[in-house]
Amino acid sequence: MRTVGVVVCDGIRPFDYGVITEVWGVSRPGCSDFELWRCGEGPVQLEHGVTLAPDRGLAALTECDLVVVPGRVDALAPVSAAVLDALRAAYEAKVPIASLCAGAFVLGAAGLLDGRRAVTHWALTDALAERYPAARVRPDVLFTEDGGIWTSAGTAAGIDLCLHLVRRACGAAVANTIARRMVTAAHREGGQAQFVERPVPAPATAQSAVADTLEWARHHLAEPLSVADLARRSGTAPRTFARHFTQLTGTTPAHWLIRQRVAEAQRLLETTDLAVEQVAARTGFGTATMLRRHFARVVGVPPTSYRRTFAGA
Repeated sequence: MRTVGVVVCDGIRPFDYGVITEVWGVSRPGCSDFELWRCGEGPVQLEHGVTLAPDRGLAALTECDLVVVPGRVDALAPVSAAVLDALRAAYEAKVPIASLCAGAFVLGAAGLLDGRRAVTHWALTDALAERYPAARVRPDVLFTEDGGIWTSAGTAAGIDLCLHLVRRACGAAVANTIARRMVTAAHREGGQAQFVERPVPAPATAQSAVADTLEWARHHLAEPLSVADLARRSGTAPRTFARHFTQLTGTTPAHWLIRQRVAEAQRLLETTDLAVEQVAARTGFGTATMLRRHFARVVGVPPTSYRRTFAGA
């Protein structure tokens, strides 16, 4: 993934455009050199008097390695036929396409969500499902992929998806470098809940205890941690800890631990020559078999394949 095309059309959200530019349009030491193409029919007006001019026409989308569609302020506003045709052409050319937030409505208008899983901002979920009934709208995740079409929930979830796409293409080290420069979380899992109901919010002291425990756990992944261990560290009962944890993070402690261990394994595979058995020991999986099982399920490839692709990237 070297050339990324952002679709420039009327009404796109400046925040979404800014996220795309921060991830793929800024040169940073230690990162792959991306080229961001701004593709559109002509200059467009954004909110607050901002004018954005494309540097390439829409036909260039078929030449990109990835196409990204920002959300629009008015999700239900009509979309230019030229934009829809260009997105269909990019899809036919087998270019992966991603949308941020309400950008899913643009993909829906192009017919690219028919029969596919899709997500948007939780407040727009019903509208997306009503307007594009052939889409399989998921109201409960941060981002999802189906057949080369990626969609994400609102605002921060767009950052999560962009960093996830960088991680898949360029490795964890590059994604982590970009995240540090953006001062944002390096990794949130796509299946994590985007909106957690809190009818009875956890007390501030409980939330602080959970947050402190998470930070401690990140530095002790090699230890055989359990939910009971984390609860003991936070000074709460296991069931109470698990409830507060889910309220705060949108996932379970056990699931979170596995993802943190896999992320650390990715880092070690990229930056060290440790054997797979040593990586398993340092990340708390214990055995190479357990590491391979969880790593392949989360990342999609075995540890050795991942190392061949990303070591020294």
